[in-house]
Amino acid sequence: MINFQRILKGTVVAAVLLGTAVSASAANIAIVGGKADDPFFAIVKRGIDDAAKLVQARGGTVNYLALQTYDNIGPDAAQLIRTAVSQGVDGIAAPNWVPDAQDEAYKAAKAAGIPILLYNSGGTDKSKELGSINYIGTEDLVAGQAAGKYLAEHKAKNVLCVNTVPGAANLEARCKGIIDEVTKAGSKATQLPLPATSFGDKTAVSEAIKATLMKDDAIDAVVTMGNQDADSAAIAIQQANAVERVKLGSFNTDKAMLDRIKTGTQMFAVDQQGYLQGYLSVFMLASYVDYAMESPTVPILTGPAIVDSSNVEATLKGVEAGVR
Repeated sequence: MINFQRILKGTVVAAVLLGTAVSASAANIAIVGGKADDPFFAIVKRGIDDAAKLVQARGGTVNYLALQTYDNIGPDAAQLIRTAVSQGVDGIAAPNWVPDAQDEAYKAAKAAGIPILLYNSGGTDKSKELGSINYIGTEDLVAGQAAGKYLAEHKAKNVLCVNTVPGAANLEARCKGIIDEVTKAGSKATQLPLPATSFGDKTAVSEAIKATLMKDDAIDAVVTMGNQDADSAAIAIQQANAVERVKLGSFNTDKAMLDRIKTGTQMFAVDQQGYLQGYLSVFMLASYVDYAMESPTVPILTGPAIVDSSNVEATLKGVEAGVR
């Protein structure tokens, strides 16, 4: 595992020693991201904060613009991009959750001469279309396909993909990938779309999943889109008395999820390594602004990585370090 803390400390020390030669460049960049209480984006923010120290060491700034809710995710994210443009920043990195609502805001940034970078959501094709310097994250359809293949290989016959932010392009793509692969294997998979207002409401999500499991006892696998929803699904499966028949999988990782994998009450997780998304987005955008540095690798993929009983112990070490 890469020791980012060691790299960070060494780079900051080097920046201080170089003095004015380094501080002559001063990128002022904005990073649009998820809610402060979203467990996944807490890890992304850790990566952003660590990389921000490098930017600050040479006189620049990093401003994190967070969504307040996910109820109106596309228009709200677009407004944050426009806010960054109005602030006259030197670069903007943001997920492209809802292209129809956000694309015009990206185009406005480009028209203002501000470089953009897509991360977390959007993918390579959309990045190229909008003129982004790169895309950092996972290709969500590919991530969904990886989960679907894993389920098919482990004999899941009726899969429920729970989506608590319907309309978000990345989550829709994940469910599509799951459904495509499970169906290709000759089994059944469907999406359970829940109101975006239920995101973060463990009781509402748990009750909805439990009701679905009790209504259809043929469902033998549930996949959720993130940490909190995985907790809700685990409760729902238990309350529906379906622990023996229903396999649980989820995207992202945290200690609770990994502990369930370790004890056998969750089968797998699909990790997109949010720390790397945050860290690399800041580092690459600031490096582009300051020094015109670009990566020849497009996109820069941070996943998908399947975590199950075979590698859960090593992944837990990353959680303890605050980077997974």
